[in-house]
Amino acid sequence: MSQAPIGPKAYHSLPAAAALSELGGDAERGLSPTEAAERLARFGLNRLEETLPEPAWKKFLAQFKDLVVWILIVAAVASGLSEDWPDTLAILAIVLLNGILGFLQEEKAARALAALQNLTAPSAKVLRGGVVAALPATELAPGDVVELEAGDCVPADVRLLRSFALRVQEAALTGESVPVDKDAGATVPADASLGDRATMAYRGTIVAAGKASALVIATGMRTELGRIAGLLQHEKRQPTPLQRRLAGLGKVLVAVCLGIVTVIFALQMLRGGKLGEGFLTSISLAVAAVPEGMPAVVTLALALGLQRMVRRNALIRKLPSVETLGSVTVICSDKTGTLTRNEMTVREVAAGGARYEFSGAGYAPQGTITKAGAAVGDLSVEKDLLETLAIGARCNNARVAPNPKGGGWQVTGDPTEGALLVAARKAGIDAQSGDAARPKVLFEIPFDSDRKRMSVVQRRADGAVALYCKGAPEALLPLCTHERRGGVDAELTEPRRAEIAQANAEMAGRALRVLALAAREGPEKNEHGYEERGLVFAGLAGMLDPPREEVRAAVRLCRKAGIRPVMITGDHPATARAIATELEMLDATSGARVLTGAELDRMSDPELAAASSQTAVFARVTAEHKLRVVRALQAHGQVVAMTGDGVNDAPAVKAADVGIAMGISGTDVTKEASDMVLTDDNFASIVSAIEEGRGIFDDIQKFIHYLLACNAGEVLFMFVASLLGWPAPLLPLQILWINLVTDGLPALALGMEPPERDIMERPPRPVREPVITWRGGALIFVHGLLIAAAALAAFALLRQDDPARLGLARTAAFSVMAFSQLAFAFACRSQKRTLPELGVFTNPHLFAAVAVSGLLQLSALTLPFAQDLFETAAHFAPNEWLLIAGLSLAPVTVVEMAKLIRKAVK
Repeated sequence: MSQAPIGPKAYHSLPAAAALSELGGDAERGLSPTEAAERLARFGLNRLEETLPEPAWKKFLAQFKDLVVWILIVAAVASGLSEDWPDTLAILAIVLLNGILGFLQEEKAARALAALQNLTAPSAKVLRGGVVAALPATELAPGDVVELEAGDCVPADVRLLRSFALRVQEAALTGESVPVDKDAGATVPADASLGDRATMAYRGTIVAAGKASALVIATGMRTELGRIAGLLQHEKRQPTPLQRRLAGLGKVLVAVCLGIVTVIFALQMLRGGKLGEGFLTSISLAVAAVPEGMPAVVTLALALGLQRMVRRNALIRKLPSVETLGSVTVICSDKTGTLTRNEMTVREVAAGGARYEFSGAGYAPQGTITKAGAAVGDLSVEKDLLETLAIGARCNNARVAPNPKGGGWQVTGDPTEGALLVAARKAGIDAQSGDAARPKVLFEIPFDSDRKRMSVVQRRADGAVALYCKGAPEALLPLCTHERRGGVDAELTEPRRAEIAQANAEMAGRALRVLALAAREGPEKNEHGYEERGLVFAGLAGMLDPPREEVRAAVRLCRKAGIRPVMITGDHPATARAIATELEMLDATSGARVLTGAELDRMSDPELAAASSQTAVFARVTAEHKLRVVRALQAHGQVVAMTGDGVNDAPAVKAADVGIAMGISGTDVTKEASDMVLTDDNFASIVSAIEEGRGIFDDIQKFIHYLLACNAGEVLFMFVASLLGWPAPLLPLQILWINLVTDGLPALALGMEPPERDIMERPPRPVREPVITWRGGALIFVHGLLIAAAALAAFALLRQDDPARLGLARTAAFSVMAFSQLAFAFACRSQKRTLPELGVFTNPHLFAAVAVSGLLQLSALTLPFAQDLFETAAHFAPNEWLLIAGLSLAPVTVVEMAKLIRKAVK
């Protein structure tokens, strides 16, 4: 065995056996786990080197780039020049503390997003110790054997060992715009260029069609893609549209606040105020008025919200989709595995003119086979049934093994194929028993949604070559010329075709998924492989995939939320209608119409757009049809979420407003095209994701409302005081302290508010609705006015026009301004529900944040060194403390009372 892989240019010209020998690989068993671990340690993880992450010290210094911070630093310098050292040190300390808090918030958000990114890391199907398992692609080592199929991203540079109609899209590496044919047995000269190496597949390329097993010959930076990795740059995370809108809002707020602060400064100077004190007060107010922490809180709220979505089996790949989720009006979902359980069971077989029924659920070995209502005693005489089941077992890539947890068999692979294997086993047919007896696969034509069938060519133990085919009856029957009846082949007449079609429609009408099975001895070859024609029809297999129990409730929840669920499936219309009816998807709201792919082909785009609003089920559709349906719904003004799993679904998934890939059955290509991945392939998880998406946007609106209302209160308080000719009611350090104590923890805690109970009873949010609507802006102003009024009342009542009581009045205003904002945070939890309705402790994060911030404010009032620093004089009489408490609770009380009045009026 070689100690290191030879140069990658040599492998394409080596026979597959020589490549295996060179790397010490085993095509049948793969590397052992021990050998794989040793090679991984020797060659390193299979990943490309990225640009080095930004060091922590640079991230920390970046916190001081904002205009607001430089305004504060200028204020500190001005204070130092006037030899007011306590204020200078205090301002610098607040700048430093703000920087530390911002840095910690960003780091937490970055770690959360990185953890989510790790969840989307690509995987590969690897043969290790004789068992095929899905492993992270980073754990591949030279000598590993991997399985490739349509839709997979090639995880490393590989030498093909076996290939079946394999075509690879190499545009990412060679620039070739069309998929390239690959052949494991081709002869390739040693000097062949990269694009002409038919025996190779390279990292980063995509399998467009076919299947293959391949030997890993290079990983990480040793791959062809790794050779040009120096030209690649680590993609910088782009801000979401919401973050861009908020950044723009921040700039507007800065301009507005600077204008107001300038007016306040001018008023103070006109009434004979000191220049230095007026300058510091204005600067402090400007800093306090601008919600500089808003972008960091938004990022963290998004990151924490995404983690909650992961716990509900929805993995967001692209941040902007979080905003779009709240606006979704239509969910287009596949049927199999998403609306149904994906646990197929053969319930009925029609073969040789007879009907056979199978009992026993799922993959349990128990069950009986009946014919005309009576149990079949001797299966050996039922030759047509056995032939049909044998074809289903041979034209099959699934594997059945005893379930280690007990209770029957465990299926690895496609559930439909697993159901056929289990049915064959119930009849005593084991297509997996013994390597010697197992037919050798010579060629395979994989299933795709356009052909609607799959074929396998095998050489049996007796040396005969046969083609076995399964697929949709309407796709397979036209290829058949004969039928197996009574163990002999008879011509397939037109009346008999009509009978088979009738049996297919009758079975599909009972929600059975129907597959036709056929075979041919000695199939004809062509330049691409073998011909699928002149087949002998064997029978129909009807399978049942029951709906998921939780989907019916999810469909009802969609209706309440103003979302229309639509089924898009390749299944028979009757089957689709039966499942849709059981799931309550067909009604006047969603439409009672079922459209087929053939009917879609006869419609123009405007006709389809008009019909889409009355159609709840699209059946027998191809990938191209799915794309047309998405565009038709969008043309009708709908915001569309679309699910997909196969490689052909990628265009429709990408075109949708929210593209959703299946995490279990989905291909790499579809996942790359998607905005969101369902880790359980469950429709109910889509609805959960929409609920969380609405909740995240709701929370962002809540803490923005809180921040802006509190800041508006501070500005209005200082502005009105200046208009009234009062002395500055708050000192610069007091303003900065209020900003620090009230803007940080409570705003962050509001971003962690659980979704409200009625969040899925509201209509979808309009796509172009701003974060702050006109109504929201008016409420912010009113709530800010309430906070300002409470602080103005405290200042006026305790000052009593007595200059000697100015310090006491400032301390009272300082206290009311801080405590009223902290109490107001509870009112921001909901625009409709009061705190008792929500529950005080249903958001423990907010309760803790307010408690900590309140204790910090009390320390600023009571601790001796803090009293000297903030110039507070908290020597209040008991009735004055009661006044401060009452005024602090006044704004939140008014807001909560307004909610009760609105509810009573309605």
